[in-house]
Order: sequence, then structure tokens, then C-alpha cells
Amino acid sequence: MKTLVFVRKYFWLLLIALLFNKQVLGQKDSALVCNQKPLLPKLIVPATLILSGVIINNSQSEKNWQIDIRNKVGNNYHNKFDDYAQYIPYAQVYLGDLMGIKAKNHWFDQTKNIFIGGVITTIVTHSLKRGVGKERPDGSSKHSFSSGHTATAFLGGTILYHEYKESSMLYASSGYLFSASAGSLRVINNRHWVSDVLAGAGIGILIGNLIYHIEPLKNWNPFKGTKNITFTPVINSNEMTFVAGLTF
Repeated sequence: MKTLVFVRKYFWLLLIALLFNKQVLGQKDSALVCNQKPLLPKLIVPATLILSGVIINNSQSEKNWQIDIRNKVGNNYHNKFDDYAQYIPYAQVYLGDLMGIKAKNHWFDQTKNIFIGGVITTIVTHSLKRGVGKERPDGSSKHSFSSGHTATAFLGGTILYHEYKESSMLYASSGYLFSASAGSLRVINNRHWVSDVLAGAGIGILIGNLIYHIEPLKNWNPFKGTKNITFTPVINSNEMTFVAGLTF
């Protein structure tokens, strides 16, 4: 019940605040510009993930799953890839620019969306961790719900998806492989329960979808004249180097 109260509180506060900005500041020549595509379809997947996490939170089934997983991998198993996998989708955003894949936004707008989304995600997940006070499966702390690693990873995957879905659906979707890997390893490493990861994934996707629906601070871009980032290999007989540059 405590988990449900906190999830509902922060979910609706975030949604109301962002929708309020859409209505009040959403004019074309203002600091915030919102596209007119329906919002509801973008909420279905993240809301389902968050609700699923809340429903199975602290359930006996969840505890049994954790025991089964640790029995299969061994109690001493630990893989640090989850610490890095959460950031790979963000690197992919810029890698797509370097490879010449057409993105939705200018590189500065991409960075802006990553920063805004990251701040909101951190606030939401850390507030839930402290408010819910759920113990981690390894007993190391009471900051288990929700998974910050997973939320960060799925925020990155969602940003990558929105940036490249019109030009390369395969590349746009590839970030979710690393997002899912990060979330899965949080459970396998005994750092999180399944419900923590489901809720974290939902939070990351939700915030990413809202960011790209509302497009905060869309008109603020002091680097608008730099259209492209180039990444050129230079090869000679002894070595290969790479030169990066901006096109104005």
C-alpha cells in the first residue's frame, strides 16, 4: 500500500506538471512547444509496466523468482555490465549523428532532452527510493524501489527511439536491448527485485515519451547553425586516426 501511494503521487504530479506546461506554454513562439500527436498511446506501455511493478511488489511470487534466479546463477555471481549498459543508449544517440543517420533533432536539442529527462528521472526514482523504503534483495540498503539503473537505461532507449525511428527503426530500437540488459542484470546481480525493474523501466519510458511529446525549451538552441557532426577516419601506413568536426 505504501508503494502504491508513492507511485500514484509522483506519477500524477509529473504528468499534471508536464501537461500544464503544454497548455500554458505550448505556443509555437514560446520556450515550450508541443506537437499535436495524441499523448494517450504513449502512456499505455509505461503505465502498464509501472502498474505491474506495483502489483507484484513485495509479493511471494516476486520473492520466489528472486530465489530461483540466484539458485541458477549462483549466490556469488556478479556482473558489472549493468553499470555501463545503462549509458550505452545515450552514446548511441551521438553515434547515430557521427554515422550520418538522420536524427529528429539537432545535437544540442538531443543533449538538452537527455539532461532534462535525466534530472526528472533522478528526482522521481530517488524520491521513490526514500519514500517507499523497500529493502534490496541483497540486504544492502532500503532503496530498492524503483530501479534507478533501469529507469536511466530505458530513458536513454526511449530518447534514441524518438530520435531515429523515422530514419532507421532498427537502429532506433536497438537501445532497448541494452536497456533490457541493464534491468535484467539488476535482478540477476541481486540488487533489485523484478517489480523494481518493471517500475524503473516504466518511469524511464514515461519520462522519455513526455519529453518528446512536449519538447521543452524547443526554441532554445545557441548552436543552431551547427547542422551536423562529422567523424572521419584518416588512414596512413602506420596508423588510423579519427577526426571529428562540426558543420556550420
